[in-house]
Amino acid sequence: MIDLGLDLYKTIGQCADQLGIDAYAVGGVVRDYFLQRPCTDIDVVCVGRDQGGEVHIGIELAKTAAEVLGGSKVSIFKNFGTASFRYHNMEIEFVGARRESYSHDSRKPIVENGTLQDDQNRRDFTVNALAICLNANRYGELMDPFSGIQDLNNGILRTPLDPDITFSDDPLRMMRAVRFASQLGFRIADDTFEAITRNAKRIEIVSAERVMVELNKIMLSPLPSIGLKLMQKSGLMQLILPEISALAGVETVDGRGHKDIFYHTMQVLDNVTEQSDNLWLRWAALLHDVGKPGVKRYDAKQGWTFHGHEARGAHMVKKIFKRLRLPLGEEMRYVEKLVMLHMRPIILAEDVVTDSAVRRLLFEASDDIDDLMLLCNADITTRNEEKQRRHRANFELVKRKLVELEERDRIRNFQPPVSGQDIMDTFGIGPCREIGTIKDAIKDAILDGKIPNDRDAAWQMMLDIAATLDLHPKE
Repeated sequence: MIDLGLDLYKTIGQCADQLGIDAYAVGGVVRDYFLQRPCTDIDVVCVGRDQGGEVHIGIELAKTAAEVLGGSKVSIFKNFGTASFRYHNMEIEFVGARRESYSHDSRKPIVENGTLQDDQNRRDFTVNALAICLNANRYGELMDPFSGIQDLNNGILRTPLDPDITFSDDPLRMMRAVRFASQLGFRIADDTFEAITRNAKRIEIVSAERVMVELNKIMLSPLPSIGLKLMQKSGLMQLILPEISALAGVETVDGRGHKDIFYHTMQVLDNVTEQSDNLWLRWAALLHDVGKPGVKRYDAKQGWTFHGHEARGAHMVKKIFKRLRLPLGEEMRYVEKLVMLHMRPIILAEDVVTDSAVRRLLFEASDDIDDLMLLCNADITTRNEEKQRRHRANFELVKRKLVELEERDRIRNFQPPVSGQDIMDTFGIGPCREIGTIKDAIKDAILDGKIPNDRDAAWQMMLDIAATLDLHPKE
């Protein structure tokens, strides 16, 4: 007998017995129990004892269990025959056992009543087809028709039935395979992966929103590169993120090649992942070199160059986010900023680190400076130990300068001490070009260290510049 460890399960089983229903915990909650991973999403499949599976009986069991467990509000979805409620920090969903069939142009199944075996047959992977009985007389009995426990022990993902049918029926399962490989560190069985490759184009019938749920889970996994490399190898990347797929490969001219930007990007992303669980910082890492293919040039003296790739990449971010249905607000602007600025600390580290250049970097990055520095440090992937040592030493110098200047000059998020309203009030003028000229000059003077970041110095400079523009304080 397997004891899932919560009285909750026995209570659900008792409610099922009262209703004459067989109830099973299935899928992720069983898988994660054996993997000793936390799980807050519980799926319960219900089977009628006399007439076989009935889609609506899951709703009946949900209502009964919710009442016994304390009257939690039940969300009912009659069209799908499902119901769910929250219990403490867990979301419990109930569904009648079902069999499914699909048309070729849709991933929405035709649902019919079924048995537990039918329900297990329709599961995506053997490790997610495990079921444990919750009824009192069979409590803890494991139903494992596809050797899912063996696959768990071996770290293998494979489909219960023919993988071509499994992925053609519901193409999102291909992304789930990649996601589980990233999250769990499992290997996708050869025949299962070959079926993903054959059926990759079917992903086009899945909404961008559903694909992005899986892709973001890959991005948040312990090693995102596992899933992204599988997407590239299977052909899914070309269909979902062709801009990343285009980074792969090395071109050689006159015996001189450049590094494979795709694999460099994977290393940068994994480096960032070690330091941060910020999803949007990880997206910035994924997209930081996305502009390189468009600006790649070969010069006989310099070799391969990618001049301006940061600006090209930042310009591409909005188009990518819009197509993928990612948020177009603050998150997108954050990624744009980091992609645009990701070369700046590196360029500083390779040159004379002037106070003026560091002030400007701090001003432009503002509150995102720490994330930018983390990204840039992750971007140092050279295998040349001497070059890496030099890069990191200079990089530390830039970081120290940032701290010193921030403490002294208060540049982060600064606004010129003299406002446009101050200028208009002082000289009795309305909005005009001269106001911008004065404000920009004061800002540049502060960033270049010509005047301190205080109101008195800025005010005097305003008066001096205004005089050259033939502006005079009003009486």
